[in-house]
Amino acid sequence: MSEKSNPCQSCGACCASFRVSFYWAEAEADDGGGPVPGHLTEKLNDWTRCMRGTWSASPRCAALRGEVGDSVGCGVYPLRPSPCREVEAGSAQCLKARAIHGLPALWEAPAAANEAEPLLAG
Repeated sequence: MSEKSNPCQSCGACCASFRVSFYWAEAEADDGGGPVPGHLTEKLNDWTRCMRGTWSASPRCAALRGEVGDSVGCGVYPLRPSPCREVEAGSAQCLKARAIHGLPALWEAPAAANEAEPLLAG
């Protein structure tokens, strides 16, 4: 996939802007049996975990490789949690993250009439 078809490969802003929280069973830790590597998560409460590094004033996911705004990749891409799978290039979350890092907007994605609250907190 070229950068033109996947601008996320040269961005990574969402991985360094928000807390990535998800249901504990998505992680290997605590016998969740999920695909997300447990050593890359931390417990928020009895039901929720987050990606390590994202629960801070200056979030950056421990799985993010590379430099935001340049060339990036996810170290656990096929195993990433559901909030990461749901963010789309050009979405409201994407645009907010890019703005946080001083990157220009890609494009405006059409908003759905019943768009749910974002799963990435920030």
